[in-house]
Amino acid sequence: MPPIVTPFRRRPALATALAIGLSTAFGAGLLSACVPAHRHPTWAIYPLQRRMAHDGLAVVSQPDGYGLHIWIDTDTRQSGRCQPRWSADAARLFNGNGTAPFSSGLAPRQEFFQAVARQDVRRALRQQSQALCQQQSPRSSFSWVEPPRNAAEIKPEPYPLLEEADLLSDPNAVLEQEERLLNPAPTAPAQPGASSD
Repeated sequence: MPPIVTPFRRRPALATALAIGLSTAFGAGLLSACVPAHRHPTWAIYPLQRRMAHDGLAVVSQPDGYGLHIWIDTDTRQSGRCQPRWSADAARLFNGNGTAPFSSGLAPRQEFFQAVARQDVRRALRQQSQALCQQQSPRSSFSWVEPPRNAAEIKPEPYPLLEEADLLSDPNAVLEQEERLLNPAPTAPAQPGASSD
């Protein structure tokens, strides 16, 4: 009599493969959980003042409390309107998970682009830039402008042209003028018989 083949004979192999897969995933999860917390970025986001309230945002984007100190500026060139002015050159954040975070030097632009790709970072930037606009230009309406997400979106800032009144005078010409004022040239004596008009 031939053996009866049922579909249930394959189940032990499937169950074994499933058990191996689950135990591998569980083991990998345990191993990654064993990595100390300071080796993972916390992605902590909080205001970090630069010169005044709301003009900076700390983003802990790397392990050991390193990250970015993003500087926030305002653009009020259009009358009645205030919007953020972005610089992709963020400062390097140190001790971001500690009690006394500080920044120094510059972080690579690629880190800035990675940070602003996160919705929670953009939300915090919007809140801080709106508060900064209300503080600096309370009568202007706030207009949100997204930060640049890549190098192609960075636009060079146009600066106003310098007028002649803004330029410094030639120091040699100023010195000669001072000499003439302090030491006037002797005047020639009047000629006899010359009439003065």
